[in-house]
Amino acid sequence: MNSVTPRLFVAATEQNAGKTTTSLGLFSALQKRLGRIGFIKPVGQRFVEVEGKRIDEDSVLIDQTFGVRTPLEAMSPIAVEPDFTRRYIEDSNNEFLVRRIQHSFDRAAWEKDFVIIEGTGHAGVGSVFDLSNARVAKLLGSKVLLIAGGGIGKPIDEVALNKALFDKEGVELVGVILNKIIPEKYDYVCDFARRGLKRLGIDLIGAIPEEPILANATLGQICKTTRGQFINGKTKSRRRVQKIVIGAMNSGHAMAHFKPGTLIITPGDREDVILAALSSSTLSENDGHSIAGLVLSGDLVPNSPIMELLKNSDVPTIASPLDSYTVASSIHSMTVKTLPGDVEKIDKIQSLVDRYVEVDRLLGKLQEASE
Repeated sequence: MNSVTPRLFVAATEQNAGKTTTSLGLFSALQKRLGRIGFIKPVGQRFVEVEGKRIDEDSVLIDQTFGVRTPLEAMSPIAVEPDFTRRYIEDSNNEFLVRRIQHSFDRAAWEKDFVIIEGTGHAGVGSVFDLSNARVAKLLGSKVLLIAGGGIGKPIDEVALNKALFDKEGVELVGVILNKIIPEKYDYVCDFARRGLKRLGIDLIGAIPEEPILANATLGQICKTTRGQFINGKTKSRRRVQKIVIGAMNSGHAMAHFKPGTLIITPGDREDVILAALSSSTLSENDGHSIAGLVLSGDLVPNSPIMELLKNSDVPTIASPLDSYTVASSIHSMTVKTLPGDVEKIDKIQSLVDRYVEVDRLLGKLQEASE
């Protein structure tokens, strides 16, 4: 297996801590400094079908954003299907999986100046089939950068726990990035987290503040999550939702909540709220963008004249079979992923990493570690 090309394993203390965000931002930053960057996600748990092959969605995102020029199956060698663990326990095939990962890394590193390896979940994820993140990092001969949540006590405890697993495999942790720090507490958190990590012999390499745009779902993502379908406005499926309001009050009170970026959830037979939303949009000074859109809940639809108004309006409308409470809960608990082509979000991620991550210091630590 290639042991020459510099590499970095990006892990996290928990799911959705910001591995993909960090990997995407680092890819851009390293590309500017080093040239040709490779990418691989050895073990993926969320995948999409691409030409009949199951490819991790983060590998697709990186490839479509940067044009990596590596076969997708090499960037995503193992997709953990629903029955993957059961089949492995019944008939262990660890040697085959290890060879597949190492061979794929060789292909991902071919003619590259640096390779980013993205893990999945915390250090122990994958242990059940003998391919934990710590184990994979060792197989690929990589140092580790760990992403943790924004805070002091809980993130440092989690870093210590994850470091123990990497230490057990003989894998070096070169630093930590804290992500999603509350802006009002940024300086305070950075100061004490840096000191707390130092007591464990760990460097704070970066600290990224919480950025609302990264957590705001698009109408398309909400439509999918709520098992809905667009009545109109599907071309605006990338519109981002900033706030959610359940329109269970009378239309007069509801109109007070019709602000830019707000998604109104209302039963499909609440024609007064629907008409108020349409009127608000028509009267808006923001070219029909007073609200992000409507979700008509409960598998209910208004009468034909109002349906015609909806279809001809500038307000994107989704019909969902779920009740209003379930729609709101589903949106609140959904994992908002960065999608290929989401230029605004990708640009923001790149600028955050450029500003808040000490990339040159990280490269220096990697070089020291290899000497």
